[in-house]
Amino acid sequence: MTTQIFMASTLYGTATLAAALDAGCFDDADRRILLVSNNAATPETAPAVDTMPGFERLRGRFDDVVSWNETIFPFHPGGWSPRMDDVPMWERYLRLAWGLGDDDVALAVESIQVHPALGVAQIFTGAPVTVYADGLMSYGPTRNKIDPLVGTRIERLLHLDLVPGLRPLLLTEFDVRPEIVPTAAFTKVLAELADTGAGLPDTEGAALLLGQYLSALGILSPEEEEDLHVRMLRGAVALGHTTVVFKPHPSAPARFARTLETEADRLGADLTVLDTPVLAEVLYQCIRPALVAGCFSTGLLTASALYGLPVARIGTETLLERLTPYENSNRVPVTIVDALLPELTDRDAVRAQRASTDTDALGDLVRAVGFAMQPRILPELRPQAERYLARHLDSHTRRYFKKRRLTSLGLPGGVPAQLAFLPRNAAVRRVVGRARSLRRAVRRR
Repeated sequence: MTTQIFMASTLYGTATLAAALDAGCFDDADRRILLVSNNAATPETAPAVDTMPGFERLRGRFDDVVSWNETIFPFHPGGWSPRMDDVPMWERYLRLAWGLGDDDVALAVESIQVHPALGVAQIFTGAPVTVYADGLMSYGPTRNKIDPLVGTRIERLLHLDLVPGLRPLLLTEFDVRPEIVPTAAFTKVLAELADTGAGLPDTEGAALLLGQYLSALGILSPEEEEDLHVRMLRGAVALGHTTVVFKPHPSAPARFARTLETEADRLGADLTVLDTPVLAEVLYQCIRPALVAGCFSTGLLTASALYGLPVARIGTETLLERLTPYENSNRVPVTIVDALLPELTDRDAVRAQRASTDTDALGDLVRAVGFAMQPRILPELRPQAERYLARHLDSHTRRYFKKRRLTSLGLPGGVPAQLAFLPRNAAVRRVVGRARSLRRAVRRR
């Protein structure tokens, strides 16, 4: 007997799995379990994926649905992991609780480098693993080193073709093969969810603004994020869109919407703030927006690549500057959106939907950024990064790199060429380390 366990924390991820199953991306199995995990900071106050509108349309692909939160209660899915000595006990417990018996188990999980996916993979020690990615982070490097006992069991990376021609960097350190979930299968699944937008205001042809709640990630302050939303609204109105729909992040505070409403009144725009938790892709089908604007939401790429809608971005340059540390996993998504999509305030570029770069150039840029982010995980990318920086680093591309980072890695664009040996010199690094220690000691006094 074979049981496949699919782990999902979002409706979008569940739709991706449903599309992969419909397209035959998984072998036949005797049983399929959907393991849902609510990873919100306070799960008790946030809806789980199996309570979201439209979930029942996807439910039929799976034989059973079980809750990871209930399984490990009272621990939080994002903060709990099994102790290595306890792994055999946990596997016996899960096999008993989920009726697995002696079945062969295969896993399909998201975000394998962090919990809860990593913990599940550690418990089922012999199970082959498929990683699926529903967003832009698949194009970036793995955010931290994965235990080879897990990494060597990963057979493939399933991902949506959001940037045609761009190859993911995620898990390439384990030679994991990427496999595209067919776009037609994914849009067909999303079409099944279209009527979950029934009852929404009639705003066909409006400009749609996508909120992300970046202040919760510590990237922007709440005031700065409010200002970003206001800039989105002003940009849309400046392009002639007098009917605007704002889709806030489900966890965003209500005052974000109130600030926008005040600004809309001042600008004379008809603003609708959605209070129904619905996928952006459902809105694309229901209202066919004349423009989709946001910061670096994956929804911008699904609007453009899957539905052919006009898109624009705003605020990405600020985020590229603010993201810390440099290896922040949001860096590649922000880089892709900034490099590909027109700036909202550039009227001509938005109207022409003029991309800033082609896919080949974008691939070179992403690999250079990926190496700068994770040089120890992807050392083989150094020559490509050096070539890109030597040829293309200028006032525009400088935003994607930090001079301090380039210097520490001995890459072009860091210290002057005649001093390029310094970052790699062990004696120099020891002197710098001592100087920093001395400076900290003086400050404490």
